[in-house]
Amino acid sequence: MFARELQIPLQQRKSVFLFGPRGTGKTTWLMQSVPDALFVNLLRSDFYLPLAANPVHLRSLIPAQYSGWIVIDEIQRVPELLNEVHDLIESKGHVFILTSSSARKLRRDAVNLLAGRALTYHMHPLTAAEQAESFVLVNSLQLGHLPARFSEPDPARYLRDYVQTYLREEVMQEGLTRNIGHFSRFLEVASFSQGCMLNISDVARDAHIQRALAESYFSILEDLLIAVRLPVFARRAKRQLVTHCKFYYFDAGVFRAIRPTGPLDSAAEIDGPALETLVLQELRAVNDYHAFGYDIHFWRTKHGLEVDFVLYGPRGLLAFEVNRSATVNPADLRALKEFRKDYPEASCTLMYGGAQPLFIDGIRVVPIEAALRNLKGLLDAQPARGATSAPAPNP
Repeated sequence: MFARELQIPLQQRKSVFLFGPRGTGKTTWLMQSVPDALFVNLLRSDFYLPLAANPVHLRSLIPAQYSGWIVIDEIQRVPELLNEVHDLIESKGHVFILTSSSARKLRRDAVNLLAGRALTYHMHPLTAAEQAESFVLVNSLQLGHLPARFSEPDPARYLRDYVQTYLREEVMQEGLTRNIGHFSRFLEVASFSQGCMLNISDVARDAHIQRALAESYFSILEDLLIAVRLPVFARRAKRQLVTHCKFYYFDAGVFRAIRPTGPLDSAAEIDGPALETLVLQELRAVNDYHAFGYDIHFWRTKHGLEVDFVLYGPRGLLAFEVNRSATVNPADLRALKEFRKDYPEASCTLMYGGAQPLFIDGIRVVPIEAALRNLKGLLDAQPARGATSAPAPNP
C-alpha cells in the first residue's frame, strides 16, 4: 500500500469534489482517510438503482443526527443527486465527498449548484515519490502508474482489461457513443498521436469517421479524464508558433495498452511518447497535489524547435525538455536555449538518460529517474543562480 501525496483539509469540514480517472485509487484513499464515513457507491446496483429512480432516497440512507462525512462515489452516474446534496449541505449542515471519474455530466450542474460550497481536488496515478523504492523507471515506462498494476499478478493483462472494460464498455453504457466499433478504432488511431501535435482531420480519416465525430470523441476522452490536450505556450510570443495542441493519454501504461504494436513498429516510436507521457503525468500530479498553480503547455516554433513542457504560474516560468539519450549533445539543448532567448526569466531543465547531474550553459541537466523522484523540488525551486556551469559539449 502506498501513502498518497494528496492532502485534503478534512478538518475544515467543507464538502469536496474529488475528480480522477477510474483506477487511480480515489475510493481506497477515502476508505483510509475517512474510514467511518457513510459510503454510497454508485457502481453498486443496490445504491445506483433506487437513487437513479428517486434521488430523494439519499435522505433515507443518512441516519438521524449523523454528523460524519458522507461519500458518494462516482456521483456522475446520478447527477440529479447534486440537488439533494445542495439542500442537505444548506439545511442540515452535512459534509460530502463527491468522487467522479467524469466531468461531462457534472460540468454545468456541479459548478453552478455547489460553487463556493465544495472544494475541488484531483487524484492522479501514483507518482514516483509515492512509490519510493518501488519506483523503477523501466517498469513505469512499460506499465504506467495505476495502483492496481503493482498488486496484479499480470499487470499487462490488467491494463488490457482496463482498456476493454472501461474505455470501451463503460463509455457505451453511459451512452456517450452509439457505435462502440467506431470508438474502439478511434482509441487506437488516437494513440498514434501520443505526444504529437494533434490533427483531428488526420485522425478522423485514419479511423474512417467524420471529423465532427472525431472531435466529439476527443472531448469524451477529456471529459472522462483519460486524455489531455496541451496548448502551445504563446504568451508574449516573439516567433511564429504552431497552433495545434499536443495529445496525451493520461498514463504511460494505458497508452501502451491502447497502442497497437507489431513487427513494423520500432521501439523508439513507442518508448519516446511513453517517456513524455510519464513525465507529463508526474508534472500534472505534483502540480495539483502541492497546489503550485502552474498551467502546463508546450512550445514549438513554425520551424520545428520544440520544448516538451512549459509550466507557467505564480511561482515562475519553467521549461522542461525530455531526452532518453545517456549523453548530452548541443542539439539537445538548442530548443531550451532558444526558448530562454525569448523568455530570459525561464528556469530550463533537460531530463536525460544519463546518470550525472550537470549545469550546461545555465541549463540544469538532470537524470530522468532522479528528476521524477524529486519533481516537487524542481517545481518548487527558484532558478539556479551562481551554479557551476559546464561548457557546452562538443558536437
